[in-house]
Amino acid sequence: MIALLPMKGHSERVPGKNIKLLNGKPLFFYIADTLKLTGLFEKLVINTDSTEIANMAVSRYADWVKIIFRPNHLLGDEVPMNLIIRHDLSIMQGENIYFQTHSTNPLLTVETIKKAVSYFNDVKLKNRTDSLFSTTLIKTRLYDKDLNPLNHNPEILQRTQDLEGVYEENSNFYIFSNESFEKSNHRIGLNPEMFVMKRNTIESIDIDDVSDWDLVELIVKTKT
Repeated sequence: MIALLPMKGHSERVPGKNIKLLNGKPLFFYIADTLKLTGLFEKLVINTDSTEIANMAVSRYADWVKIIFRPNHLLGDEVPMNLIIRHDLSIMQGENIYFQTHSTNPLLTVETIKKAVSYFNDVKLKNRTDSLFSTTLIKTRLYDKDLNPLNHNPEILQRTQDLEGVYEENSNFYIFSNESFEKSNHRIGLNPEMFVMKRNTIESIDIDDVSDWDLVELIVKTKT
């Protein structure tokens, strides 16, 4: 099993986000350290356009990390993640299982990663799935842009805990194989399953903007 951790040097909303110090520690060290602590991954593959990120990763993780520098056609902010992953898979040898995550999920735990991998192995062995992706269960009253209710009847005021659940793809992680990616051209395969994370868990927080950063920094400082 190989971990994929793609990272750009540039970040629009939080400048230099991937190497910015979060409570004194570069952001991407949090998830990379967690991946290493699981003991599950033969390699950590970092696909990047940044020499600084590459040097920091090699200095900390030595031979466990493999750096893949992005070719010119994969540079920029608008490149789809599936193209980045396809490039990684074209370079890696053999038939592998991949666990792809992001530096912006620093609160993801060893326990959750191990549970997800174990669940994936179990359902894959039973031929029930070709891929797994993390979701967050939402039980609130939701509407579309035209104010049409999505998961409730406004005429029947149900308790929120009794509403039909809606699932958010939270981008914490994706598990897939070379074969499933080749068939779907996507990290979510043709026969996927969801790994549902606990409601309101801090693990699913994704750092997208400054307010997310401030929240995660407060949480990290409180935990240390």
